[in-house]
Amino acid sequence: MLKIILFIEPKAKGTPMDSLKRNCKTLHSVKTEAEALGLVMVADAVVIHAPAADMLKLQHAVARTKKLPTFWFNSFLDEEAPGQDEWGYALDGLLFPTMCPAEMGHALSFGVHGWKQRKRWAEERESLMLRLEERKWIDQAKAVLSEIKGIPENEAYDFLRKQAMNERKRIGEVAANIVKVYQLIHG
Repeated sequence: MLKIILFIEPKAKGTPMDSLKRNCKTLHSVKTEAEALGLVMVADAVVIHAPAADMLKLQHAVARTKKLPTFWFNSFLDEEAPGQDEWGYALDGLLFPTMCPAEMGHALSFGVHGWKQRKRWAEERESLMLRLEERKWIDQAKAVLSEIKGIPENEAYDFLRKQAMNERKRIGEVAANIVKVYQLIHG
């Protein structure tokens, strides 16, 4: 069960929110983008009840403020859904007014789980990209140190490691500084 759901419904339709209320501790219902942005920082998930074009606009506004699991409460069944290229940010699920509380709970849980998994993958990707970038700096710094000091690369690496420990910095940061200074002097 989610703690706080932010329900955005720009055009009040008197939506039966009983199923949604049963799947969270607190349900904040707002009508405007400004109200939504004022509450988005305390929410655990966002449910948008709007036609597709308005939903996309609200989805982008919320995502710029805080990345949250986002669901489309779709009671606009006669409206054509956006094409795959028009969705913008990924939706984490669709909710329908015909869903009973248990169905809505399963849809919310499944969507939040998928969102958390994508978030972990993005963080892991970012970490790997940082390590790859650091590896490039380290390799360049080893070459620079080997050239300047006339030492083999394994000794250059030991030098980098010791320097990083002495300065209490990451080895990649020390390596980047060495390469940048070398490029300034010899550039």
